[in-house]
Amino acid sequence: MERNLICKIRVSMKNLFMMILLVFCQLWGGKAKTVEIFSTTMKKNIPALIVLPDSYSNENLSIPVLLLLHGYGGDYKNWSNHTNLVKRADDFKMMIVCPDGSPNSWYLDSPMEPESQYKTFFINELIPWIKKNYRTNQMGITGLSMGGHGAFYLAIRHPELFDAVSGMSSGVDLTFSTVKWELAKILGPFELYPNRWYDNSVVNMVDLIQDGFMPILIDCGYDDFFIDINRTLHNRLIEKN
Repeated sequence: MERNLICKIRVSMKNLFMMILLVFCQLWGGKAKTVEIFSTTMKKNIPALIVLPDSYSNENLSIPVLLLLHGYGGDYKNWSNHTNLVKRADDFKMMIVCPDGSPNSWYLDSPMEPESQYKTFFINELIPWIKKNYRTNQMGITGLSMGGHGAFYLAIRHPELFDAVSGMSSGVDLTFSTVKWELAKILGPFELYPNRWYDNSVVNMVDLIQDGFMPILIDCGYDDFFIDINRTLHNRLIEKN
């Protein structure tokens, strides 16, 4: 009798859990999953979080996609650990992709590390994979800190692929510190290769921007240690008109 009662309680608790889970899924209709994309360039799998809105269930609908890049020391899980990306995807009816950029790639092609060719991965592998596997119509890119630099860097280098770009507290000048953030591993020591540091800094790439460039948003707090280099980028863009 007691054993049967325990079994019934366990079954009831399981049913209750499933009911709560079902209600939760109904409240937040979108879904998130982790995928791995094999990079032929770097010869390894790169994980990415894919978040789809509930509206994507309409098979006749194409939706915009946002590439959301993490900062230095992070990974593809950072954004989902700090905010409800499923709700954001549902609210704005867009797909969100959080790819792994390794802790310190700065989203560049490293001349020092063969396994850190992230610009090539994003442009030649990740974005074509997204377009092949999902119904998308526009693409924006944004990121935080190192990810903000990556967003601007990729958009300026390949404006044909993006419709909007923004960055939050972006490290847009790699020479801001030549001893932090493992940049020397990616670009080589500043003392030996200063041109690599200058040429790959977003703040020095403004002249590459042509008329008709996509909308740009720069976001940086007044007390952020990157505020001055973001103001420099802003001013150079204003001068560029």
